[in-house]
Amino acid sequence: MKSYQALANTVVIDKKNRLIRYDDSLELVGTGRSAFVFKINASNRAIKVFFPAFISIAKEEAEIYKILQNIPYYPVMHDFGLNYIVIDYIEGLTLFECLAQGEIITRAHIKEIDFALSLARDRELNPSDIHLRNIFITADGKIKMIDVARFRQRKHCRQWHDLKKAYNQYYRKRFFPKKIAVWQLNMIAFLYKKRLLPSYRI
Repeated sequence: MKSYQALANTVVIDKKNRLIRYDDSLELVGTGRSAFVFKINASNRAIKVFFPAFISIAKEEAEIYKILQNIPYYPVMHDFGLNYIVIDYIEGLTLFECLAQGEIITRAHIKEIDFALSLARDRELNPSDIHLRNIFITADGKIKMIDVARFRQRKHCRQWHDLKKAYNQYYRKRFFPKKIAVWQLNMIAFLYKKRLLPSYRI
């Protein structure tokens, strides 16, 4: 297998952050606001390659993953470079996918997420930008959290607080639908971001 740096070098991104090409040993599994994420075939690892305008985030996220090492709720970081990080590939569903597919999110999952965030705070981090696409329930029912680049922000982030409130006031109700269409989830997130809803984020 090529080195991680060599794999990152095969990922070509244009000035409009469009993916042009990448190595055959990579499988595109995610696109975010600042990076593309690939599974490295024949391995249990993923490489996150940042857009040219966002390479400073690679260093920040790598430093935060170092702080979080040995906390089982966060993936292990195996390598990093100027524009990439390599972490564990997580098998499972994000909370967003759970809602879209009707997979049940339990109170135990919520408590586990709270505990994972408290462990990050114990290491003097400030978990921020906590949303449904950054939290996984693995195949064996465990919680994993990714995209930690904003865990050193100074400002107070209400997103997880609002998600928990929505979970308790709506999702847990017996007749509340446990499967929600993707377009509806995206619409709720859009309205929340525009502050057109109460302080709830889906």
